[in-house]
Amino acid sequence: MSSPDGKPRNPGRAFTIALALTALITPLAVHLFFPVIPAVKVALGLSDARAQLTFSIALFGMAFATLFYGSLSDRYGRRPVLLSGLALFLFGSVVSLISETADALVFGRLVQAIGAGCGMTLVRAIARDAYRAEQLVKAIAYLTMFGTLGPMVSPIIGGVLIDMLGWRSVFGFALLAGAAITLTAYWSLYETHPPDKRNEGGESVVQSYVALFSRLRFNAFVFQSGLNTGAFMVMASASASLMTELLHRPATEFGLYFLLFPIGFFTGNLISTRVGNRVSTETMVLAGSTLALASVTGQAVVLSWGLVTPLAFFLPGTFITMAQGMAMPYGQVGAMAEIPRFAGTAAGVGVFMQNFCAAVFAQLYGVMADGTPRPMIMMAVLCGILTLIAGAIPFLQKRFGTIPPPG
Repeated sequence: MSSPDGKPRNPGRAFTIALALTALITPLAVHLFFPVIPAVKVALGLSDARAQLTFSIALFGMAFATLFYGSLSDRYGRRPVLLSGLALFLFGSVVSLISETADALVFGRLVQAIGAGCGMTLVRAIARDAYRAEQLVKAIAYLTMFGTLGPMVSPIIGGVLIDMLGWRSVFGFALLAGAAITLTAYWSLYETHPPDKRNEGGESVVQSYVALFSRLRFNAFVFQSGLNTGAFMVMASASASLMTELLHRPATEFGLYFLLFPIGFFTGNLISTRVGNRVSTETMVLAGSTLALASVTGQAVVLSWGLVTPLAFFLPGTFITMAQGMAMPYGQVGAMAEIPRFAGTAAGVGVFMQNFCAAVFAQLYGVMADGTPRPMIMMAVLCGILTLIAGAIPFLQKRFGTIPPPG
């Protein structure tokens, strides 16, 4: 049975579970690799910047891949594009598993990440197709909250695998988990974007991007998500190195402390699901942006006082991810609502911006890394300031009555 807008009233339980599991493909390409960075640096004799590249190359690859997944799914349907991406993830995991050189590992990580780019992009687009408007914020928040299970356990699993079996075992785990997700998606996810709804306006891919990026609110929403993610990724990747090299803690301990990051994200998403539509999109995005800047500022003060402890790295990160969890569902819904016929493309751009900003700031940290917390402080505070600027734009537009109608 369908609603008046043609969307199923209640997608089946198997569909919902498969959609939630698909959201886990991104943590398998990103968060699982955090504790691997120091191990790869030692095993392959890499510099800080080169070791960081094995991580940030995945973010760059995933970022640009999401742009194509979104627009391709608008034209050819969600299901075939999703399954193609999952197949690429499996191939990249195999290449990474058997790589013997840094170049081979970088290539494998790139392919793996390009495949994983299909995950959250198409999960959001499929959710928009399948759920009614009044359910969408909650649906995306719940799916994103479920996706925090991946970031919550991935670094712990990665740390244990490295300490027990070596760094290659991490890619073996990614391969097995990815295969299970792919089979579940194949059997349970149906096409939610039928042919009669594809490319309704007849615009080219370039025209769709021009139309979206010409809207200030769209830019503000996607940049806010991206810059907030950049602050988190700087903290996360820097903490992995500083815990091992500055504080001399094992990879397993890093994984346990890392739990604070997804707990914060989970809490922020829980707030979003409870608030729902009772508070405006603009207000929630601004609230998350303000919390992000306050968190990185507090961390900068504590570390500048010389209190260099694991909690000084991870506790502020808890509030950074809480800010993400509060603002991201609203920001993504707001971005997709700007031009509804380009919802898949908009979802792709949103995920692109998260991964691109994360990659840029994480690699900048890798170039600046000197074994002290100072480069992390500088990058995180910069991200926090820019996050608040982006998050304030939609709020000010609404306050002064300058919001343009949906395209």
